Amino acid sequence: MRSVAELEAYMDSQKPDTSPAKLAADYLLVGEEMLENWLVAQERVPTDDKKEGFRILALHRQGCKGEPSFNACRETCRELAYYYNLITMEPGSDEMSSRLAMMDMVAKHLVLFIGNKMMDDQVGEFCCSAKVNRLSSEKLQEQVGVNNG
Repeated sequence: MRSVAELEAYMDSQKPDTSPAKLAADYLLVGEEMLENWLVAQERVPTDDKKEGFRILALHRQGCKGEPSFNACRETCRELAYYYNLITMEPGSDEMSSRLAMMDMVAKHLVLFIGNKMMDDQVGEFCCSAKVNRLSSEKLQEQVGVNNG
């Protein structure tokens, strides 16, 4: 298992010139390793089980136990499985480059979400309509000392 920093660096780097199926498997593995990092940080042993044919979905399910706000990344995990299926089951698709780009963005989103969640338990407990996201920049700085919004 790579560390969170190693996974962030991988997602920020240029990807290897390899087959789309191999790259899709790499993105799926990134998601699994981020979930493994989450579970290890929670002092749990990551499962080797699969849910609906994917380990990432079983890892996510395990990660949600006792942590309802972690459910916020469920659809992100499902999207990684979805794009993996599209890429591997339709290898000649004209949409391959856009599918790989989406899988890259979804994997990076998962890395950032879980990485932030490991630093701040409140990540995932609110949505776009939450007060913190609706405050003006000036009001946010006044209330919490943050200079953006």
